[in-house]
Amino acid sequence: MADYHVNIFYSEEDSGYIADIPDLKGCSAFGLTPEEALRELQAAKKVWLETAMSEGIPIPEPRYRPIIYQVN
Repeated sequence: MADYHVNIFYSEEDSGYIADIPDLKGCSAFGLTPEEALRELQAAKKVWLETAMSEGIPIPEPRYRPIIYQVN
């Protein structure tokens, strides 16, 4: 399975960085730096996938692609 696209952005409201995986609904994490947000997201992804497997929830294939990569 290919890996999932990750978004990382600064949140003024939270005074830190948010990282998320658009293909995994609700899979996101917070960090004071982009690196910390990414580390936390990797842990959240692991838990998300383990939970989906144990609950019999289908795991989506990586599909999300930012618009910049969709241009031919």
